[in-house]
Amino acid sequence: MNAPYDGDRAQGTGGPAPGQGAAAGTPVPGQVPAPAPAPDHDPYVQDAYDYDPYRSQDLSAQDPVTEVLYDRASHPPPPPGTFQEPGPLYAAPSAPSYAPDPRVWAQTPPPEPDGPSRHLPYGDHATTTQFVGVDSLVTNAVDQQPAPDAFAHLYRDQEAAPRTPAEDAPVAAPAPAKPAGRAAGLLKSSALMAAGTIVSRITGFLRTLVIAGAIGVGTFNDTYQIANTLPTMIYVLVGGGALNAVFIPQLVRAMKNDSDGGQAYANRLLTLVVVLLAGITTICVLAAPVFITMMSPKIASDPQQMDVAVAFARYCLPTMFFMGVHVVLGQILNARGRFGAMMWTPVLNNIVVIATFGAFIFAFGGFTTSGVNASTVTPEGVRLLGLGTLLGLTVQALAMLPYLRDAGFTPRLRFDWKGHGLGKAARLAKWTFFFVLANQIGLVVVTQLATWAGSVAEKQGHPGTGITAYNYALLLWQMPQAIITVSVMTAVLPRISRSAHDGDAAAVRDDISYGLRTSAVAIVPCAFAFLALGVPMATLLYAGSGAGAQNIGYVLMAFGLGLIPYSVQYVVLRGFYAYEDTRTPFYNTVIVAAVNAAGSAASFFLLPARWAVVGMAAAYGLGYAVGVGVAWRRLKTRLGGDLDGAHVMRTYARLTGACVPAAAVAGASAYGVTQWLGGGVGGSAAALVAGAIALAAVFLIAAKRMRIDELNAMVGMVRGRLGR
Repeated sequence: MNAPYDGDRAQGTGGPAPGQGAAAGTPVPGQVPAPAPAPDHDPYVQDAYDYDPYRSQDLSAQDPVTEVLYDRASHPPPPPGTFQEPGPLYAAPSAPSYAPDPRVWAQTPPPEPDGPSRHLPYGDHATTTQFVGVDSLVTNAVDQQPAPDAFAHLYRDQEAAPRTPAEDAPVAAPAPAKPAGRAAGLLKSSALMAAGTIVSRITGFLRTLVIAGAIGVGTFNDTYQIANTLPTMIYVLVGGGALNAVFIPQLVRAMKNDSDGGQAYANRLLTLVVVLLAGITTICVLAAPVFITMMSPKIASDPQQMDVAVAFARYCLPTMFFMGVHVVLGQILNARGRFGAMMWTPVLNNIVVIATFGAFIFAFGGFTTSGVNASTVTPEGVRLLGLGTLLGLTVQALAMLPYLRDAGFTPRLRFDWKGHGLGKAARLAKWTFFFVLANQIGLVVVTQLATWAGSVAEKQGHPGTGITAYNYALLLWQMPQAIITVSVMTAVLPRISRSAHDGDAAAVRDDISYGLRTSAVAIVPCAFAFLALGVPMATLLYAGSGAGAQNIGYVLMAFGLGLIPYSVQYVVLRGFYAYEDTRTPFYNTVIVAAVNAAGSAASFFLLPARWAVVGMAAAYGLGYAVGVGVAWRRLKTRLGGDLDGAHVMRTYARLTGACVPAAAVAGASAYGVTQWLGGGVGGSAAALVAGAIALAAVFLIAAKRMRIDELNAMVGMVRGRLGR
């Protein structure tokens, strides 16, 4: 019995190759058998691992399993000196010292380079690549690690350095100093702008308190409110919206691209605004009686009120000129990286107006003692209030000039407008104009009806039920939206815009969902707080205006729950703006304005005069609820039919479920304290404190039982910022 042996496959003996000549296993006579190979060598695959100088550059020859298991973090790429530059096309390159070897699962790492590597595999860049591997997780699995902070992910992006240990995530190169300084500058500018906005809103609110203390909240204040609202409405309609939406981006582009840094374009734009607004202001001052009649036929029907309203309007209408100048100068500064002036100069305006009405109180007494109205106010009093209002906007605009000089910009009049892009920018502003027009038409309708109802109700013994009560309650009601929702979306909006630009609809959806759910944690409780505690809030804040303060509280309660759709609408529209879609927000605004106007008209005709403005406040929230439904469906379609609706609705439903019992307990507590201590300043303050404590306690207990994740995340973030 013959056993096979390997001599028939020996090389260099002249024997046939395998598979040729004699059958396998049959020895050839006359040949000397070759020595047997080593036990671990398979003769059938002895050529499988011959060196191939091109295999390391052939992606199809790489082993995918080896590639997956190779830990790049523990075995970083080679230093600059070991990278093999490509040689001639048909010349076999020399084997590099640390080339990838597919036969070795984890080969010996190369020595650490002295500096950052210029050549990384797979097209990575040395200054931006960070390797994260699994070796340290395996080798250190038994080590005791400190418990991670459950809320660290909420503010890790705002820390100066990452929390990941260096040995677990070696950085390929140190971060450049320039981006860090630029980020620090942006954070500083954002903090400065936020502080200016908050101070401006606080002083603006104090301004309303002083005005109410000086002239009350009845029909006399209605005449001032209409006169003071007119210039803002006309300015925004004529050019304010277009100036912010179209001309300012063109200004920034010119400052970046023009050889003179945009000086000429900025002066052309400034000249255009000055000439346009000067002409419009002159016409409006002359036509003041027409505008007063358009805004309030009821006031126009009373000769004394009409005279006072026209006098106020002729002092207030020139402020639109200074509004436009302030906006243009502020945007010129913003384009040069000077952000503080635009946010802080309105504080000067508020201070001047507060001082003006304070002087009126000093000269004529507070409203509770003077009882001033359109028939008893003196021409000197009207002149004082009118000139003070005009002076406030004048100071606000002129205060920009030192900042401009410090930024190196010299204002000059330039009338060479033709051929420099101003006409094209004006054509692009048409949708913004229509957007503003729809808003202003709705505002005019509400103003006409509210002043009419307020005049009738005051004759019936119910002051504080007109447009003044509506505006003051609206200002207080909008503060949570302006502070909370706007702050959240200011941080999220750049990310949404980048995702929309990249076509990543899923990322846009996630960020919209995050903005809705995060802001809801504060917005929903605030809405129910206005509903439950509106009366003690208003009676405490506007105690100096007399009996009308309680009626402002009723209007505030009617606004209450509308804060939820109002905030949601703001967030949802950011999705359209991220896609540079301004037409859809315009249509949505038309719907909101139409519903608001229709609801206000129904309230005016169906409700008693005392409650008409309360119904108009509820119609305002109803309009935004309808608008949210329309905008939600359109954005859902835009993002491919998914807007994370189930997650968002679950959050809002849980928050509402926690707020309903909290608001009921808070309202009952405030009512009981008011009945016990009365509705004066002391009783209102005690009722507000008792109601706020009850609302917060019941809400937190209910929210904890419902396991509202967003609330836990926000509490954790606050605790982390405060250092726990």
